[in-house]
Amino acid sequence: MKNVLVVYYTQSGQLLEIAKNVVSTLEISSEISVTYHQIKPVKKYDFPWEKETFFDVFPESFLQIPCKLEEPQPEVLSKKYDLVILAYQIWYLTPSIPINSFLKSETAKQLLKDTPVVTVIGCRNMWIQAQEKMKVLLQEVQAKLVGNIVLVDRHINHISVITIEKWMFSGKKESYLGVFPKPGVSQKDIDEATKFGKPILKDLLQGDYKNLQYNLLKIGAVKVKPFLVLVDKRANVLFGKWANLIIKKGKPGEKKRLKWIGYFNKYLKFAIWCVAPIVFIVFLLTYLPFLGQIKKDQKYYASVDQKL
Repeated sequence: MKNVLVVYYTQSGQLLEIAKNVVSTLEISSEISVTYHQIKPVKKYDFPWEKETFFDVFPESFLQIPCKLEEPQPEVLSKKYDLVILAYQIWYLTPSIPINSFLKSETAKQLLKDTPVVTVIGCRNMWIQAQEKMKVLLQEVQAKLVGNIVLVDRHINHISVITIEKWMFSGKKESYLGVFPKPGVSQKDIDEATKFGKPILKDLLQGDYKNLQYNLLKIGAVKVKPFLVLVDKRANVLFGKWANLIIKKGKPGEKKRLKWIGYFNKYLKFAIWCVAPIVFIVFLLTYLPFLGQIKKDQKYYASVDQKL
């Protein structure tokens, strides 16, 4: 019998639906036992978000400062797992605070050490640098990243900004004004996530994952967009400056800090609506001279390799 653990943190439930579809092929096998572990922060992050709260978690999220978590159920800790499916959200270009907190815990060290891990991401569109941070976190608990699956909102950047914001602050995954598309990962992509279970099942039963990511890529597990790679890298540099500035202004919810959070919010809107289009034009003008490096980057970020 092979034991599989699904570790996840979700607010809206979308990510759990994706994870369940990914492992559905595994669950119907008589040779596999699947266990779920939901990460639960002691102080919950409510959904839908309050706007002030959403922006106020930025510094701790980006700087990967952990929060306290509830202890896992005893049955989760009672097994040695042959594979872990780690499903995570991205907050501010970084694995969410609950996921970071789990990976920095003694529980993660116990569950993930020397264990193959497949990461499953559900996000708006930028995930590259978050996954690079995830690789480091997994390395620190001596886990073995063997696969990565990324499901994103496929709509153009500025459309998805509008629709995701309305979803986050209303809790309703519906067409805004009856004109905009539904936010988040499309239901079609969520339903079709079952296809990823077949190569995972095959390699799990064989105990050999060396070709897993290659086989996942063949069925569309990851799509790397060069422009978003560039934006993600630059945004991480700027977010780092903002996060380190704001964290010094006080604790979450304090007046002085919230004032600076307000400045960051205004900067973020300016960057999305004004700076990003200019960066895109510059990217198009310089695309051909850097085509070789762009292709190398695409290949690397689609893989489970880690830069030294």
